Amino acid sequence: MTLPNAIESSPQGGRDALKYSGAVALSLAAAWIRFSIDWALPPGYPFLTFFPAIIISTFLFGRGPGIVAAMLCGLIAWYAFVPPVNSFVIDGRSALAISFYAVVVAVDVVLIDRMKRANVRLAEERERSARIARERGELAERTEMLFHELQHRVSNNLQMVGAMLSLQQSKVSDAAAQHALAEAGSRVQMIGRIQRRLYATSGEQVPLDSFLTELTSDLLAASGKPELRHAMAIEPGLFLEPQDAIPVALILAEAVANAIEHGFADRPGGLITITLQQADGRLSLTVGDDGVGLPPDFDLQQVTSLGLEVSRNLARQMGGQMQLTRADPGTVMRLDLPLG
Repeated sequence: MTLPNAIESSPQGGRDALKYSGAVALSLAAAWIRFSIDWALPPGYPFLTFFPAIIISTFLFGRGPGIVAAMLCGLIAWYAFVPPVNSFVIDGRSALAISFYAVVVAVDVVLIDRMKRANVRLAEERERSARIARERGELAERTEMLFHELQHRVSNNLQMVGAMLSLQQSKVSDAAAQHALAEAGSRVQMIGRIQRRLYATSGEQVPLDSFLTELTSDLLAASGKPELRHAMAIEPGLFLEPQDAIPVALILAEAVANAIEHGFADRPGGLITITLQQADGRLSLTVGDDGVGLPPDFDLQQVTSLGLEVSRNLARQMGGQMQLTRADPGTVMRLDLPLG
């Protein structure tokens, strides 16, 4: 009697482990960035790089991983960056800083968690409303209004954090610090833009052909390389729920960003090719470029890039697989996911 239950619970347990692993990885990456740029920052920014890690963890992996990220980031910042450093001693100043941090991350986690729960409730309400009389329409309208207000506030919060990171970037002179802050800010703002665009569909399924085409155009327009070209072959009629389209969009954005940053680092332009199709109940996304290609010793399993690590965890969370392979010329990212 217990064996089937154990078999059924194993995939869920594996997915939960990946979610918490992703939250821990983001927290450690935030700590690494903070340590790397500590010497270039003015006093008073102990939690600067930790807020994005908490927001992204909650947004991608859920409330539990978000709370774990908040606690881990808080302990690291308290010990290493809140005076007196290298201790957990609390005085008046440190108590104020930790209290401020706790309030901010609690608000972020609660808002994002409510947004995701509201999305589930809204989908359930639509199903129920289709089976009952028209008089229930007013209740569904009020629920949707609340949902959109939550979406608006969370998106604004993400954009504000990204703007704060961009503002801080202008105050440091070290190139490595500027790059780290710019990368963190751009990732947070990208999630905010994707979230706003996806949930503007009122929770309906997302048409991947138009959505991915618009997203790719935005990414290339913001690349600063006007000679970049792209070709897209997306099978029409493919739809995903918003919560499933978010990881696909983030993985696509990371692949395009890597092609621009690494494949065309020393070139004014090139060609990025994107294909999306379904076959045998699976979704296949490829992003290829004709850039310089991967280093000879490249190993995706050993890579330490935050963006690639997050993409790989997202693919696993959805039950799929992401691969990076060499092309002639360039690099190809392949994402294979089950549908349904």
